[in-house]
Amino acid sequence: MTAPLSYLSGSASKSADLLQAMAWGFSAVAALVVSVIVGLLWIAIARGRRRAADGDPAALEQGEHGLALIWWGVALSLPVLVALAVWTMAAARTLAEPGRAQSITISVTAHRWWWETLTSDGHGPPFAGANEIVIPTGRPVALLLASADVIHDFWVPKLGPKMDMVPGRTNRTWLEARDPGVYRGQCAEFCGFQHARMAFTVRALPADDYARWSAGQRAEPPAAAAAPAAALFTARCGACHTVRGTGAGGIMGPDLTHFAGRSTIAAGLLPNSPDALERWIADPQSLKPGAEMPQVPLTAADRQLLVGYLETLQ
Repeated sequence: MTAPLSYLSGSASKSADLLQAMAWGFSAVAALVVSVIVGLLWIAIARGRRRAADGDPAALEQGEHGLALIWWGVALSLPVLVALAVWTMAAARTLAEPGRAQSITISVTAHRWWWETLTSDGHGPPFAGANEIVIPTGRPVALLLASADVIHDFWVPKLGPKMDMVPGRTNRTWLEARDPGVYRGQCAEFCGFQHARMAFTVRALPADDYARWSAGQRAEPPAAAAAPAAALFTARCGACHTVRGTGAGGIMGPDLTHFAGRSTIAAGLLPNSPDALERWIADPQSLKPGAEMPQVPLTAADRQLLVGYLETLQ
């Protein structure tokens, strides 16, 4: 989760192909323009020094000759700027809509500093998740983007363009992955102290694998409501977190119903492993200062019990 994000290094969708082409194209045009300007400046300086050395009285008086160079510069740059503007508008129109119906809709709500998801794919009731988006390959997926606090920005550079997430309104965009894989996303709008640690993943699965995953997300985890660990979780964590089928029904933090199936915790900060999870539960503020996750007073035995319980929530 630490690799730098860029439109210039690989793509896995038609949208990202277009954005990558534009990034390279604009960079090439900018490099060419800078090279031409530097070259012309060098020529002008060299000529001026030569004339001054020769005692030419016109060396410091450019007059109409200098104005002509300005007009030449405008004449040469205007077509390039117009072409770039047309390319940008055409790309924006292409990126706005996928051109095909989107049967899957994922609502994404940004919080400081984690991501809440609600997936509806027409095969049953919507189901909640956190910090991970799962989509089938080869199908456009609609995204409804909102914010619960400040302005955030949704960005998965290998799959599509950025989109702001503004409090009080819902913005719409879409994703489509050409190849199976895991693609990193990131908040791209400064949103506070832990902005850099507000990551997420998009996991693209073949259609059959996605169908099995989707069915599993609607199912409740194995019944363990009577187990001491489940009772401990409900008592100490249930005010903020939800696990369907239990008494834990909090809405302040991520839904943990299928927590064990996620690859990371704390919005990409740590791998989802028993050791990392115990560290997070023991002292979240030392790992992610300012996060809303409080330090819950627990004994070492209680932490082990909770870790074991959470790792069963497939």
